[in-house]
Parts: sequence; C-alpha cells; structure tokens
Amino acid sequence: MADSTLAKPAPNPRPPREDDTVVERRTLRDYYIILRERMWIALPLALITAVSIGYWEARKTPIYQAQATMQFERLETVVTSQSVTDPSIRSDVDIQTDLQILNSQRLRAKVLESFTPEEQKILLRPTLRNLGPGGSIAYAGTIGPGSLGSVTPEQVRGTYLITISVQHEDPEAAALIANRFVSVFIDYLFETVGGTNENAVDRLHVQVAQLRKNASDADNALQAYMKEHDVVSLDKSVDLVTSRLKSVDAALTTAQLKLLSLEDGSRQIAEFKKRGGNLLEISAIGDQPAVALLRAQLRTFEEQQALLADRYYELHPKMIALANQIERTRADLDRAIDSAVTDLATQVAQTRENVATLRTEYAAQQKEQFRLRGLSPEFNALEQNATAAKTYYSELLERLNQTTTSKNLEKIPLRPLDPATPNYTPASPNMGAITRKCVGIGLAIFFGVAIGLSFIDDRIKSAWDVESFIGVNLLGIIPDIPSKKDDEKYTLFVGPNEETANGTESFLGLYSAVKINSKLDFPKSILITSTIPGEGKTLISCNLAGCFARHGKRTLLVDCDMRRPMLHRHFKQSNTAGLISWFEQGAQLDNDLLSNPSLGITKLTENLYLLTSGGRSKSPTELLESPVFGQLLERLKKDFDLVVVDSPPMGAVTDSILIAERVDEVVYVCRFNRAYRKHIRLYIKALREGKNEILGIVLNGLSPRRIEYYSNYRYYRSYKKYYGSQV
Repeated sequence: MADSTLAKPAPNPRPPREDDTVVERRTLRDYYIILRERMWIALPLALITAVSIGYWEARKTPIYQAQATMQFERLETVVTSQSVTDPSIRSDVDIQTDLQILNSQRLRAKVLESFTPEEQKILLRPTLRNLGPGGSIAYAGTIGPGSLGSVTPEQVRGTYLITISVQHEDPEAAALIANRFVSVFIDYLFETVGGTNENAVDRLHVQVAQLRKNASDADNALQAYMKEHDVVSLDKSVDLVTSRLKSVDAALTTAQLKLLSLEDGSRQIAEFKKRGGNLLEISAIGDQPAVALLRAQLRTFEEQQALLADRYYELHPKMIALANQIERTRADLDRAIDSAVTDLATQVAQTRENVATLRTEYAAQQKEQFRLRGLSPEFNALEQNATAAKTYYSELLERLNQTTTSKNLEKIPLRPLDPATPNYTPASPNMGAITRKCVGIGLAIFFGVAIGLSFIDDRIKSAWDVESFIGVNLLGIIPDIPSKKDDEKYTLFVGPNEETANGTESFLGLYSAVKINSKLDFPKSILITSTIPGEGKTLISCNLAGCFARHGKRTLLVDCDMRRPMLHRHFKQSNTAGLISWFEQGAQLDNDLLSNPSLGITKLTENLYLLTSGGRSKSPTELLESPVFGQLLERLKKDFDLVVVDSPPMGAVTDSILIAERVDEVVYVCRFNRAYRKHIRLYIKALREGKNEILGIVLNGLSPRRIEYYSNYRYYRSYKKYYGSQV
C-alpha cells in the first residue's frame, strides 16, 4: 500500500503564461530514471555497435611503425673565398623548410631510386603475401610511391630534433624506409650546401647510371655464356673434370688388373681339365670357402676310415656308414668345385663389362676436358670485361662520393641521432586503443540513445514531467492494485470492510492533497478528467468520492460520460434514470431532486450517492451547453457538500470543456507512460483559459517498484518497512 505521504503536495508553482518557455531542469535522479527506463533499448544497441566496431577495427591489416631521429646542431660560420656560408639552423622556419623538403615528391623519388633489388623485395613482401603462392610467382610489379607506406616527418616540439615515422605492413620495411629517408636527406644537404651545380650533378648521376648499366650488361653476358655452355666457373669446371678423369683412370687400372687375374685363373682351369689334373690345386678354386671346408671334412673322414680299417671289416656297420659319408662329401665337393668354376666365369664377364664402361667414361671426361680448354679464351674475355666494368663503376662512384663528402661533410648541420629498428609489435590495430574507443562509443551511444529517446518519447512518466514540464501540482501517485479484481477496485470505500481494503491508503493521501490544495469551502463541485481513454479517471472519481464520503462529507458522484457511461456498472445499479432522462423529461428543478424519479439519485453508502447518465447519447452537447445543466449542479450543491463529476477524456471529445465551465475545481488524471506531455499541457492550458481552478494531476498506474524511482517522494520504502505492503 502506498503511504499518504505519496500525495504530499509540492509547493504550488506559478501557473505558466502563454508566452512562457519551458526549460528542462532535471536532476541527476531524473537522468538516472531515464537511463533505467530505456536501458534495455540503449544497452543492446550500444553493445552491438561497440562490438561491431571493435571487430572491424581488430580485423584490419596490421601496420608496424618505425622511427628514426635526426638532430640539427648550431655550427660555426664557414668562411670561404667567395662568401660567408652559415649552414646552421637559426629558427623554426628553417626546420619547417626541411620538413617540407622531407615531404617533397622529389625526395621521395630519390628514396625510391636508392633501393636495391633485395631491398625492393622487402618492400614488396606484403603485396606478395596478399597475392598468395601462385600470384607471387606471376607478380611482376615494381615499387612505387605506395610501397613507402605512410611517412610522417615531424619536429619534436621545443627542440632541434626531427623524427621520421614510417607506418608499413612489414616491420623491417618500415625501419628500412625511415633510415633511407635520413640518409637520402643528408645526401641532399651535401649537394645543396656545397653549392654544386644541379645540372652537373644530374649529368654525373647519368654517367654513373650508364656505367652501372654497362657493368650489369657485361655481367649478364657472362652469366648467359656460362648458362649456355653449362659452366659455373671455368677454372672450377676444369678442376672438376680433371679430378673425375683421375678417379676414372685409377678405377680402370684396378679393373684391368682384376680382369688379368681372373682370366689367368680361367686358363689354368681349362688346362687342368684338358690334361685331367686336380682342380683343387688351382688357388682360385681351392681357396673358395665352401671348397676348403668340404675338402677338410673329406680328409677327416678318410683318416677315420683308415683307423677303423684295422679293427673292423669292410661290411661292419660303422665302416659302411663312414664310407657313405665319404661318398656324399666327395659329391658335395664336386658340386662346390663346379660352382666355383661358374662363379669365376661370371666374375670374368662382369669385370670385362666394368672395364668397358670405365674406358667409355674416361673417353668422355677427356672430351669434356678438351671442350673446356677450348672455351677458355672466350670465357676469360667475358670475365675480364665484366670485372673491368664493375671496377670502373665502383672507382668512379667512390671518387664522386669522396669528392662530395669531403667538400660538405663539415658544413652539414644535421646528424643522425637514433636509427630506426624493426618493431614487431603492430602499431595498428592497437587493442588497447580499440578497447578504449569501443568503450567510449558504447557509452556515448548508451547515454545518447537513452537521453535522446527521452526527448522523442514525450509520454508522461514522473513527478518532474508533471511539476516542471506541465507546471501543475502532483496531487498523488496511485499504484496498480493487482490483488483486487477490476470491479472491486472502484468500490474500495463502499461496503462493510472498506477500512481494511487493500489500496485505500493511496486514495486517502489523494483526499488529503485535494483538501490542502483547494481554496474553496464546501459545498463545491470537482471535475475528474483525463487526456485519453483508459487512464483511470473513473477509478479516481469513484474512490475519491468514497474518501470524502467516509470523512463525513455528503458526496454525490455524477456520471457525465454520456457517450460511454460506466459508473452504474461498477456500483451494480441500473441506468434507466439519470441526466439524459431528466433532461428529456423537462429538466424540472422545482421539486426535491433527491426524490425526483427522472434523476434517480441512488444512495450507495453512508454519505455517498450516485447520479448516473440515464442512458447513452452520441451527442450530449445539447444537454451540457444548456443553462439547466449548470443550474442542476448549483442545486445539487445545496443538497451535497461535494459533487464529483466523472467526465469523458478531453482528447476524445469536447464534453469536458463544457462541463469544466460549470464546476468549481478540476483534478486531471494521467496514466503512467500513456498520454503525451504536450497534449496534457495543451488541455491544461485550455482549462486555465476557462478560469478553472486546477487542483493538480494524479499520476496513475505505476507499479510499486516504479513508484520508488519515478517519484520524487522518499517515504514509500519506509512506509512498506513499517506497515507492510498492501498494494
């Protein structure tokens, strides 16, 4: 149950004039309410946007940064025979001039020209990675201004230092570019400070370039000749062929000696077979492992047979067994001898084939040696030409550099301070900066959407909307009463148990606020109206009238919503008699109104009476504009202390404006998050123009949880702790 202090009136603000401009002066609590109400719209939108931006930023190609530093020194003035030269830096203007030179296209072109083919490969590595394995082979591009990445020369504030920051997709390329800018810029200063003629320098560079081209052409011719004749180096090739020739010669000699030995063995075998000699006497046969083993076994068996012959006869089993072993061994020995003879013949054939192969290889190596010796004169001429061209180019370039450097080295006020080194930690995307950016964007969207929606969403929500924007007192806040049925909510003060009925405390607070804000004594009439249907004006009318009746005031509740009458239903009364039937039957005011059957005033409870609409009418303005309607209200105030008039919504029809002209005070009902503030302010202005006394606005339909943070009253929570919740 809401505390009666919920309806404690705020100080009565000055009614705004027509030309007043409303200035929003919200407190931190008001903005807290705005954020809390719209958090579930603003928070997901902020999270989705921040995460999307963070994901997009994190997926960008990593960029690496390298930085080189140069220092300008204040040097002594150089006096020459022609003039006085002062190369030192005198002001920031000189440094700014050097910065413009560093940013010039001419210097960038010089930097591009200074890269060697190997360095160009470093600059092109990101491009080749993006092309993939197949694309990198077919890629034939050369470096251009885009290959330098982002180059930013800057002066360190308050110093004579210049930093060259380079951002590139490759960390080594970034460091290479930064250092190259430093060296090329120093070379540029060498040329300008020395007073050299630019055209002469250009011609010298052309000559050097021509010499470089000549050296390159000579080297290419030598390489092409070597490739055509399959020569790596003539001397090395000759040495290699000579070494191979010696190896083949040694192998051929060994093979020939082996062949002679094998052929000698073959001839001995043939001679022994011819005269019937013992092949075991030939070393090539007898020395074979299998033959030697079987020969030893046979000798052993024969010795054993000789020993046993003295003791046994030839037919003795032992003698027979031994004779069989000797016979088998001799057979095996014969087969081993045949196998050895066959192996020897095979070795002879293989050795002859090996000798033939080695002789062929020896002849080929001899031929290659003769060929290389024939190439020697032309190869040496090309090699000497390439060496001479390189030497001439190197000597001329060295003399040119020495000449320029010796003239200008002592005059240049610039010194490299810190060279750039590869930094393998990406400068972009920077996850810390991305996180901070996403958090900032998320917070900006969260607060921007929430507060922006508060200006777009013009519906009434809080005490600030009522008192500061509309400029009317907040009479009270009526919470929802979920514990009651719909019909019971309208009769909280009607019946035997109205003292303990749930939800009565907030209406009692409203009753107190109406009494305090009212400037008129009883009897009087009060109009209860709203902006649109469904805001609870009938609920407020019924229970406010019940509060006054319970406090001893004779109260009449009048249903002037003739287009859609509802009071008779809530109090379970008939609607046959009432305002419409009274008006149609002549609108008599002479007799006693309480007993007038055409009016049908019904007593609901002690001090509470009901006057119904008496039917429905689509055009009740004839009755409301009639003078007798005002006279009726004045007559009723003689019989009752308070007449509570329930009227149609002002935003739906004009009936309430007509009724307001004939009542004394007005109570305006607004349902939470339903009607728009600009409409309410417009209708309040119309009521004030009709000279009506507006007691204030009743904010209806808030849940107990919302009451705690939507109202400016601080006692609701304390009341619940002390008395317990009744709503």
